[in-house]
Amino acid sequence: MSFLKEIQKRRTFGIISHPDAGKTTLTEKLLLFGGAIQEAGAVKSNKIKKGATSDFMEIERQRGISVATSVLAFNYRDKKINILDTPGHKDFAEDTFRTLTAVDSVIVVIDVAKGVEEQTEKLVEVCRMRNIPMIVFINKLDREGKDAFDLLDEVEQKLGLRVTPLSFPIGMGYDFKGIYNIWEKKINIFSGDNKQTISAGVEFDDINTPELDKLVGETSANTLREELEMVYEVYPDFNKKEYDEGQLQPVFFGSALNNFGVKELLDCFIDIAPNPQPKMSDSRLVDAKEEKLTGFVFKIHANMDPKHRDRLAFVKIVSGTFKRNTPYLHVRHNKKVKFSSPNAFFAEKKEIVEESFAGDIVGLHDTGNFKIGDTLTEGEKLNFKGIPSFSPEHFRYVNNADPLKAKQLYKGLDQLMDEGVAQLFTLDMNGRKIIGTVGALQYEVIQYRLEHEYGAKCSYENIAVHKACWVQPEDEKNEEFKEFKRVKQRYLAKDKQGQLVFLADSAFTIQMTQSKYPTVKLHFTSEFK
Repeated sequence: MSFLKEIQKRRTFGIISHPDAGKTTLTEKLLLFGGAIQEAGAVKSNKIKKGATSDFMEIERQRGISVATSVLAFNYRDKKINILDTPGHKDFAEDTFRTLTAVDSVIVVIDVAKGVEEQTEKLVEVCRMRNIPMIVFINKLDREGKDAFDLLDEVEQKLGLRVTPLSFPIGMGYDFKGIYNIWEKKINIFSGDNKQTISAGVEFDDINTPELDKLVGETSANTLREELEMVYEVYPDFNKKEYDEGQLQPVFFGSALNNFGVKELLDCFIDIAPNPQPKMSDSRLVDAKEEKLTGFVFKIHANMDPKHRDRLAFVKIVSGTFKRNTPYLHVRHNKKVKFSSPNAFFAEKKEIVEESFAGDIVGLHDTGNFKIGDTLTEGEKLNFKGIPSFSPEHFRYVNNADPLKAKQLYKGLDQLMDEGVAQLFTLDMNGRKIIGTVGALQYEVIQYRLEHEYGAKCSYENIAVHKACWVQPEDEKNEEFKEFKRVKQRYLAKDKQGQLVFLADSAFTIQMTQSKYPTVKLHFTSEFK
């Protein structure tokens, strides 16, 4: 059963945090350990030699933020590690929620000075709902920040986690001397000059040895001994079962920019992180160890290569083995499809793979067959749950700014909406197009990409919409539904799937509508059937 061995090697995880906590930098440094890059590019530096490896869209390079979720894979200590780096910016939260459906565990990055921020709270809540195992990495210790114990308290209170530190800082900011690795009983001394390379640690079986005083100075050594005593008394011991069930979260300290404390994180992660996990479908629980292939599309990325207009559908393999040139059932279309060049990733670099196993992410070239949430199987008809479209929070009419390029505009909108960047609604009354997004920054991204990737220009116009409600009538033939359609016709639209949507202008309107037409149900996500 060699494929079982392959599955046991896999570790697929996402990195989440508030923007600017250092998520992309951490991703880069992890790749450095996998030998995937020789030296890591600084994310913020004016004399930027090369951008971060995982940010490959032009708009990301200009703004220094990650917009698209990137998928990166590398090998380390005979394990195959798949990282999904998610956008931290809250305008792209939906992309991040969808990505979390494809990971088996998560690393949460927290900035030592800012502590727990609002975006982290939202994302951790999603992980807690699904009991995803989490490891917390407290970043930027080379800067002045909050006291380690205060931070641990904050993580427990604000995020509702139960933590146990597996490494502990010696000083902080200017006095930052290094890290004591509780997990391996080692000390790493911080020198600040090993940003791009990997540093070695000194092993200590006993922290009471005078050697420690020589290394970090007497004061720091004594403080460390006292603090460690407190850690052992206050926090629970690490317990793998509780971690797997999402009941206990290990915490590591470090500085990703200086590549410090990252190796400890990675070494421990490899020992404790879960193998590919089973996933619930609409008909049964699918186990990763099953021989037959199942997988689902959690993300679509148009124009990975602007010259070739290609779309890539990212598929998380849930069970079995995915083989090149083998026909698989596309459940929604109920037809067989096969793929001659499935890709594995390393940021911009893609390689064609012959076979991939449960836990892996495969990129499939797509000409428009896939939508987010689609399932591939070897013939069984099942669909994986939990990849909804949420009701957007911003709405604008989209107008064509160049009448000669109407075709390009509609094609571009069509493809970008399939990607899940935003949602497109078409008014029943006059066919005008409305774009709904989770955050305002997405309008800029759409405009930018339409122009640079499709050669189309668009302008926006405000529209007073509070929420999009998916409409579910009890009976399409009854008088109440007909009256609802007649009275509300100016506010009715279809989404991209042709589902009826009511664009309500206020929370009050929604209440009134629900009480006036009790047999017409309104939903705030598209997944209600």
